Amino acid sequence: MTTHLALLRGINVSGHNMIKMDALKATLENIGFQNVVTYIQSGNVFVTTPEENPGKVGFMIKQEIFKVFGYDVPVIILGVTDLEACFKNNLFLKEKDIDLKKLYVAFVSKELRTEHMSELKISQFKPDEAHIDASRIFIKYDVGAGKTRLDQKYIEKKLNVTATMRNWNTVTQLLKMYQEKE
Repeated sequence: MTTHLALLRGINVSGHNMIKMDALKATLENIGFQNVVTYIQSGNVFVTTPEENPGKVGFMIKQEIFKVFGYDVPVIILGVTDLEACFKNNLFLKEKDIDLKKLYVAFVSKELRTEHMSELKISQFKPDEAHIDASRIFIKYDVGAGKTRLDQKYIEKKLNVTATMRNWNTVTQLLKMYQEKE
């Protein structure tokens, strides 16, 4: 059995794509997922299944959400090593006196290369900063996520990917939950 973390993009945000977590849990259990656990209302769901392929798991979840709730919700599947890499590879964590409330991670649907940074044109968002690590973009906002154009929609448009963002506190809690499951 494999535990996967599904990050659902765009549910329960500003009154759109509203899904109660208990209804989501029941829906996923009905299609055979076990040990379904949600974290906060923004679409973080742990599932256990014999299926090891993250792509298949994501497709099953996406398909069932559409069937039951009628929403076309992008799903990104992570393993515990993906979250551990957030802590190992986030260069902003090495900065002295870093404000963790201004750190975010954009999880994207494909591996990125360093040349993708030039496509993002990060310099136009100064003093916000970002760097790419595989299928993650680490972002340090100067003021905050609500006051910038360097957001999930911009990333998706510029890089032609599916992206979903989580703040550093959420990433930390998700890793803690994953480690408790193992």
